[in-house]
Formats: sequence, structure tokens, C-alpha cells
Amino acid sequence: MLLSRRIRAALLAATTTAVSVSLLAAGAPVPAGPLGIGDRLFPHLGNPGYDVSAYDIAFKYGGDNRQPLDAVTVIQARATEPLDRVNLDFAQGTVRSVEVNGVRAEHESSGEDLVVTPARPVPEGGTLRIEVRHTSDPAAASDGGWVTTRDGLAMANQADAAHRVFPSNDHPADKAMFTFRVTAPKGLTAVANGLPTGRRTGAAGTTWTYRTHHPMATELAQVSIGRSAVVHREGPHGLPVRDVMPSADREKLEPWLKKTPGQIAWMEKRVGRYPFEAYGVLVADATTGFELETQTLSLFEKPLFNRPEYPRWYVDSIMVHELAHQWFGNSVSPRTWSDLWLNEGHATWYEALYAEEHGKQPMRKRMQEAYRLSDRWRAAGGPPAAPKEPEPGQKISLFRPVVYDGSALVLYALREEIGHAAFDRLERTWVRRHVDSTATTADFVGLASEIAGRDLTGFFRPWLYGKKTPPMPGHPDWKTAAPDKAKTRTAAPAHAPAHSHGQGA
Repeated sequence: MLLSRRIRAALLAATTTAVSVSLLAAGAPVPAGPLGIGDRLFPHLGNPGYDVSAYDIAFKYGGDNRQPLDAVTVIQARATEPLDRVNLDFAQGTVRSVEVNGVRAEHESSGEDLVVTPARPVPEGGTLRIEVRHTSDPAAASDGGWVTTRDGLAMANQADAAHRVFPSNDHPADKAMFTFRVTAPKGLTAVANGLPTGRRTGAAGTTWTYRTHHPMATELAQVSIGRSAVVHREGPHGLPVRDVMPSADREKLEPWLKKTPGQIAWMEKRVGRYPFEAYGVLVADATTGFELETQTLSLFEKPLFNRPEYPRWYVDSIMVHELAHQWFGNSVSPRTWSDLWLNEGHATWYEALYAEEHGKQPMRKRMQEAYRLSDRWRAAGGPPAAPKEPEPGQKISLFRPVVYDGSALVLYALREEIGHAAFDRLERTWVRRHVDSTATTADFVGLASEIAGRDLTGFFRPWLYGKKTPPMPGHPDWKTAAPDKAKTRTAAPAHAPAHSHGQGA
């Protein structure tokens, strides 16, 4: 996701899970409560005990983007341990009923969890079909989820907001297939991730159905409803490219959107074949302050394309940033949120490389400036692979400069250390080896060592976890700014807009 230009197999089980297991073994009742899978940055996100294979989500939109949508979410999953209770992440909606495997189930809310008690316990390895009838409230999504546009709605769930839209296992470690069924009044168009599989018009309006062909993290889900034009074109190898924009802006936006096939081809030359069934740009008629790499259909705010102060190369490079995420972050997703630097560092890397090749913006100059500011960024947000945790009772500000240019700087140092050829092999191998999966920082360090033919743990440790920025290989003259002289930076450099979910980065 791109930060505001105005502001710029497995995880550790949560302690609550261990406590619950002990209480169950002792035969004591376990109070309902939020669980989480132990992510150090979002401790209550995700839930242990099951693995989701698919979501089927139906929304009914009445035409007023201030009113709740009626919704039905069906979750297909497999129990990875015996379950007499199932926690889902869900907040800011009204739950009308829950069924588990076709039988009515008890449910209650606890924190931001929906705690479901099936009529019968589910054994380890057993299948789960959880059907939740609920509302999805755009008015309650001030902290992420639904984005209100001038003609309808769009979705922005990164990092922790999907469960404000639909019940889910809201952590990228549990990717799944998605089907969306969106009913909207006459005159509106609904789009979603994946490819369309049907459209049916009835008394309630038109129902549009879309299905992904590859697993997806909940944070990357996208549904947009509005008075939209949908333009189809062809990308490399016959790839379907679908751009969605306000109907009134189709001609104005066409000079930008027609570049997408060429940008895909540019990325393919560097990292290999595009990893999904389709791609496209969704332009929302809203001022959000961010862009977002929702899978197969990246979200952009309309002002990005019509503000004269933004140079052409700048807008182009932002488009490439979100495109690069389809490989880095979407196809290869972070196992934990501390692995976010792998997403944003790579997207920023290809953004900067595209700006160098197409906008005459030298990569070396940008990285030298990032190096100068790196110690400041580390002090403010933590090192790239160990972001600072939130203060007690506070929401974390995860999308900081250190995960954008600060993390691209790590990749620059790595290329200087192992050479351009080895670095290029690493990039291609990384996205091929972990396609449709999740990966960790340790996985990246291990693969880099394998390709370099030597153990790079000692090289990576200070770059990824150090409070101070280590010397740049090949550039002993590069200096970091002195703490008492450099101005504190809370946003990314003006030439390098960072990428964020936009919820208080």
C-alpha cells in the first residue's frame, strides 16, 4: 500500500490458547475471549485451531453508502485441533445468526472476536462450514475497511481491517480462496477480486459474482460499488487487464491506465511471469491519501492522477509500486506482520528502479538519501524486520518510512554485497519458490545465502535488526545524519511516497 503523500509452517501460539487447553484438560469452563495467533504486532488477530480454505461472501447494497449492507459470509475450514468453540475476527457489524455445519450455533462477541459455540464439538481434522448472517457497516469503518466514495464504496483492509467488514481469520498467515456475490441497484456496477463468473438481474437489483483463482489474504480483499466504467484490455501472454473508474472520468484517466500492460511486461522481465489470473487499476472517486495493492485490482485515489504538481514519472512509479506488490506481498505473503519489510521494501525497490529507468531519477541518489536518514527512521519505528510494538492501549503505526525506503535500502546493500547477477537470481527464485504461499524473513535470508554460496546471516543481522545502520558495502563515504542535527522525519522522502493502509501510518 502507498503511504499518504500528505503524511508520507507457523506462528507462536498465543498464551491464551495454552491457558485454554489447560483449562479444557482440567474440565473447567473456559470464558469466551479473543485469542489471536501470537503475532507480536497484532496479538489478537487471527485465531488458532482451524485453517480456512475458502470464503463465500454476499453483500446486498441498497444504494446509500452511509447505511449497513446486509451480508452473508460462509467460511469453509478444517479443524487443526479438537474444537468446542471457534473464534472469528469480526467487529462493527450486527450478527443475526450463525450456523456450523448446517446447525444453529450459539455466538457472542468478545473484544473484536465473534466467539461461536457449535452444537457439537468438531474433532481434529473435521470440516467446518460456518455461515454468518450479519451486517457490514461503512459508517463504522473510520479505522479502515469500507471506503466511502462519491458514488458508492470501495474496500481498504490493510493491515487489520478486514474483520470490520466480514467475519474472518484476519491474518495473512491463513490465505484462502474467495467468492464475492454483490447485489446493487440498477445503474451501479460491482467489481471484486478475481474474475467474473456471472451476473444476474432480479427485483432486488443486479448480482455480480467474482471468484479468485489463487489464495488471498483477507487484507487484500476488494469490493467496489459505484457508477463505474470497466475497461478491458490485454496484457502480456493474453492476461486479462480490467480497469475500473468513475464513468465520468474514463477519458481523462485513459492516458494513465493504458500504461498498465507495459508496466506488467516491465516487471515480468525482472522477476518472472505475473502470478495471478488478472490485473487492473481501480480508481476510487475519493480522497484517501493512500493507494493499496488489493489482489488483482489495485486501489488508487482519483486525486493521484489529476494533481498537476505530481510529475508523470512519480505517478508512473506509484502505479508500479502497487503492481510489484502482486508478486511481493500478495503472491508471497508475510507470515507475520514483522515480515512486512519484505512487501514494502521490494515494492519500493521496483518503484525506484522504474523511476530511474523511465524518469531519470537515480536509484543511487535516492538510496544515499535513505542511508542518511536511516538511523532516524530506525529510532522512530524500529529496524526493518523488528518494528516497534505499540504502546499499551495504543493502535500500532506499522507503515513507517523504515519499511519503505528504509527497507529498500537493505535490498540495495544486499545487491552491493552479492552482485547484480546473484541479486536478480534471488528475486526470481524468491517469488517462484513461495508462490501462493507465505514466507518469513528467515526464509529470505536462507535463500539469499543459498544463492550467494555463503552464509549471509552476519550481513543481514545488523541491516534488519540493528538500531544503527551498518556501513554500506562499496560506499564507505555514505554517512548517516547526526541525531542532534538531522530533522526528525515522520514521513517518507518527498520523492519517494511510501505505501500504507492509510489508517494512521
